[in-house]
Amino acid sequence: MTEKLKGIAASDGIAAAKAYMLVQPDLSFSETAVDDPEAEIKRLGKAVDEAKAELKIIKEKATANLGAEEAEVFEAHLTILSDPELIGNIEKKIKEDKVNAEKALKDVTDTFIAMFEGMTDNAYMQERAGDIRDVTKRVLSHLLGVTLPNPALINDEVVIIAHDLTPSDTAQLDRKFVKGFITDIGGRTSHSAIMSRTLEIPAIVGSGNATASIKEGQEVIVDGTAGIALVDPSASELKEYQQKATAFAKQKAEWKQLKDAKSVTADGKQFILGANIGTPKDVEGANDNGAEAVGLFRSEFLYMDSSELPSEEDQFKAYKQAVEGLSGRQVVVRTMDIGGDKELPYLPLPEEMNPFLGYRAIRISLDKQDIFRTQLRALLRASHYGQLAIMFPMIATVKEFKAAKAIYEEERAKLIAAGTPVADHIEVGMMMEIPAAAMIADKLAKYSDFFSIGTNDLIQYSMAADRGNEHVSYLYQPYNPSILRLIKNIIDASHAEGKWTGMCGEMAGDQVAVPILTGLGLDEFSMSATSILKTRSLMKKLDTTKMSELAQKAVTECETTEEVVALVKEYTK
Repeated sequence: MTEKLKGIAASDGIAAAKAYMLVQPDLSFSETAVDDPEAEIKRLGKAVDEAKAELKIIKEKATANLGAEEAEVFEAHLTILSDPELIGNIEKKIKEDKVNAEKALKDVTDTFIAMFEGMTDNAYMQERAGDIRDVTKRVLSHLLGVTLPNPALINDEVVIIAHDLTPSDTAQLDRKFVKGFITDIGGRTSHSAIMSRTLEIPAIVGSGNATASIKEGQEVIVDGTAGIALVDPSASELKEYQQKATAFAKQKAEWKQLKDAKSVTADGKQFILGANIGTPKDVEGANDNGAEAVGLFRSEFLYMDSSELPSEEDQFKAYKQAVEGLSGRQVVVRTMDIGGDKELPYLPLPEEMNPFLGYRAIRISLDKQDIFRTQLRALLRASHYGQLAIMFPMIATVKEFKAAKAIYEEERAKLIAAGTPVADHIEVGMMMEIPAAAMIADKLAKYSDFFSIGTNDLIQYSMAADRGNEHVSYLYQPYNPSILRLIKNIIDASHAEGKWTGMCGEMAGDQVAVPILTGLGLDEFSMSATSILKTRSLMKKLDTTKMSELAQKAVTECETTEEVVALVKEYTK
């Protein structure tokens, strides 16, 4: 009988395939004495060979999907497994202590891990501890005869089932085989949800119990538009969803006709529809979907996809590639937004009770200025090759913005003095994601060239509700009058100073929010590339005079989210 799961609709589309459980297996074992150490050493050798063969395949896939640099980590793992000292010590322990291979492997690798972790003055060597941990897990899985899930090894059509998906997990997904995914946790603005839209994979997040309810190999239908999954569907249900998938494909083909059209309302008012990207590779998707700009380049993915701080040269190449790829259209790069749920293994941050309210984003940049200055130099150099803008995340006060801008001006002056070509005019703006900043938008607008509203964080901070916590997901209310008032305040303040305001949070592509935002006078809407054509199609049907009236009523007369939604339906019939 079909089982139905309900979650949060994270990425439009419909997919049906076998379930692939991306769940970590139990790698526990017991210590046992062995009578035949040579047989045990042979067992170890077989497990090491199998791990090496697996790593070679993973490395090839990672090179194809992510590039040679990102795949280097797997070369490091292969080197560890070929280290005669490490393997020799494990074999020696099996012989001398007459213990099983699992126990010898664990004891010897624990010693190496402790030694590397103790090298506090050498960050590179400390990182090797993590590599040995990963390698140990892989060899152990082969000794125990259990499979370590690895998205890079998938070579059949599947629907991924996971508790959550990390950015590195999603970076390894091959769209040819991964048809959709379902997670236990997360909200519409979690990183896995945002990534699913970038990859154009139907997805459901925050299902609560997908990993407990679904078994490896079961047939699963994912309806990412409705947030519903069907496990072991009947033939008639499969047929019904195939028809829905065909209708959705037809709708997408109609939207595709608008790829080269301007984003213009029914009464002729023009807006900018941009794309949010994480890497220069995403520029292709932005162009394919008719993006008129990149309203948000999340530069932290350059840091997260690296095993060490990316150099100025590496960053320069990435930013240059992005601005050249947009052929003169603007690319807004957000400076490093690390912290909260985005961690770097090579940049340890203090343990915090509330990391989302803690040491993150611009707070780290102003504290660790060497990292910040390196990034600013790379951005300034790339500005010569296209239209690049820079924005600072998590600005709470005028003083913070001025401090960040002053560092930018210093680096700009140094480069110009050294004869390095830099664009004559670079807009320097800020993210509007902290309610305190939204309340003094009129003051900040004097210094900032533009605002970009990060609604994902603005909503969670305004509602005091963690956006990744499914227990309070009902408080993620983009249409709540309180949020709309903050947005209006930000837009009005920028316009009073002759500046522009964009929005790069997920709300920018929300089909209920777009009519209100149009009425509020938002200048640029930046969203997952896959939402652009759908939004352009909606905009063509809107009259801005009517939408201004809608926005005014939503902000001044409505008390609840539900009232706002009803009002939008009334005005967009």
